[in-house]
Amino acid sequence: MSPERITSRRNPLLQQVRRLLSSPRDRLESGLFVGDGTKLLEEAVRWDGGLEAVILTDTLPVPELPPQTAVYQVPADVMASISPMKTPQGALFLCRLRPAPPLRLSPGCLILDGIQDPGNVGTILRTADALDVPVILTQGCADPYGWKTVRASMGAVFRSRPMRGTQEEILSASKTDGVPLAAAALSKRAKDIRQAHLNRYAVIIGSEGRGVSRQYLEACSRELIIPMNPRCESLNAATAAAIVMWQIQLEPGGRPE
Repeated sequence: MSPERITSRRNPLLQQVRRLLSSPRDRLESGLFVGDGTKLLEEAVRWDGGLEAVILTDTLPVPELPPQTAVYQVPADVMASISPMKTPQGALFLCRLRPAPPLRLSPGCLILDGIQDPGNVGTILRTADALDVPVILTQGCADPYGWKTVRASMGAVFRSRPMRGTQEEILSASKTDGVPLAAAALSKRAKDIRQAHLNRYAVIIGSEGRGVSRQYLEACSRELIIPMNPRCESLNAATAAAIVMWQIQLEPGGRPE
């Protein structure tokens, strides 16, 4: 398909891109989200990311794209007016939102409790994809299809989709699916993570500021702590999640005590 050239910053497509970049509601209502950058575009093509349209600066060659993908070319200054990056790579693209898989707790999955930072959520999704760990997002988490999250995921959102659930749904699923809960928490009853068999639990990671919510802690069979230098107060949520996911992989025969 030959590219269509756009020169006006008020073009309806470009205005839609701006709305999709800034508004989760617009993403949900339109069923579209925006990715940024040539590398992410390659990932969307490779993993059938549901490409709808691609916007390129007119100095970039048009890559091989799925049939029926709409292609547009714009001057560099127009790309700069819509790109969320200070130094645009020259490629923005629109993808179809895909529904989250049905909620199901499985042993060795990860639950994110209100992690609002899109960089952390994207990094966790990237690590979870690498280690094949299912992820469940709860209320208050950053939108996995916001541009910052998509970028931090490095294409993981095209390869695996996180589940979603309310607190009530997750607590109910824990009982229905027979999967006990564990939480990373700074508490007196927390056990050294190296001594716990995590692959039988659904493990909850909370935000850095608030931690895991009280309702989850009350429902947990186990609280866990990552040992660290006493002078350090806490770890970044994405770093803590990576340690938890790595520990999940270590005990293939473990059972909760």
